Amino acid sequence: MASLLQRSFPRTPSPLSTGERIRRGHTGANYKTNNPWNSIYQFSRPHTVIGTVFSIISVSLLAVEKMSDLNPLFFTTLLQAVIAALLMNTYVVGLNQLTDIDIDKVNKPYLPLASGEYSVGTGAMIVTSSLIMSFWLGWVVGSWPLFVALFVHFVLGTAYSINFPLLRWKRSPVAAAMCILIVRALSNPTAYFLNMQIHVYERPVVFPRSLILATAVMTFFSIVIALFKDIPDIDGDKLFGIQSFTVRMGQKRVFWICISLLEMAYVVAILVGSISPGLWNKVITVLGHAVLATTLWARAKSLDLKSKAAITSFYMFIWKLFYAEYLLIPFVR
Repeated sequence: MASLLQRSFPRTPSPLSTGERIRRGHTGANYKTNNPWNSIYQFSRPHTVIGTVFSIISVSLLAVEKMSDLNPLFFTTLLQAVIAALLMNTYVVGLNQLTDIDIDKVNKPYLPLASGEYSVGTGAMIVTSSLIMSFWLGWVVGSWPLFVALFVHFVLGTAYSINFPLLRWKRSPVAAAMCILIVRALSNPTAYFLNMQIHVYERPVVFPRSLILATAVMTFFSIVIALFKDIPDIDGDKLFGIQSFTVRMGQKRVFWICISLLEMAYVVAILVGSISPGLWNKVITVLGHAVLATTLWARAKSLDLKSKAAITSFYMFIWKLFYAEYLLIPFVR
């Protein structure tokens, strides 16, 4: 399978000469660290790793109805789900890097494939082994919600990146956004909740208010992440013909669309939190989302959209808001 993957990733000729890349500071060799741990860290795309872990823990806790539910079976199943999901996440982000080597030399030259720290063969080996181990673990656990979550992530992650006919959906901003939305906002929250609800506790299928809120708010976040991730990558996307919304509409307009969507999500969360029956649940969800909304607006107003470093930093800030949301979701009851 590794050889098949390597044949599937034709190296797109770059429109930039080597001299031009060096002049612009985009040559990948400038970012070699010869640090294997840093290479693994960058290849895994750590912000997606943290987001995956937080989301699975958060929605799994939604199935907990009493303290006795926090038993060894819960923690064992949670660990299995997290490991399987992280392996699938490694497959997806690794596949994306394998198909975007030349684009990443412009947009993200610090990534190990773009910098030359990893060969295509090494990347293909990591991606292939991660995929096999993820499906193997999902099958061994025997939970159909877990296996469905892994399968959906695999299908959409592959369709998003791989350069086959009718695929490579990242070239379409709508299709790219739908891939992220379905995985992050619909499939993962529902499947990992049902993994606990059905597989561990053997309870009937229900969709509590907290899960519905998580799905709604994460829909906003998924759309924002899909839109915002292209703002700092506008140069490389233009060069390689990726017609993202940022390329079509401009950075400033897409940026403020993203901020507006997140503020709308916080308003929804505050309204739902205000009708929570428990006083502490109400205080934590309302106050927590109000603080996040205020912090987001203040930081957005001060952002320099002409600085790629500032935009990239703000993108990481959005992921931190994403993590914070999953900390608040379990308090909605």
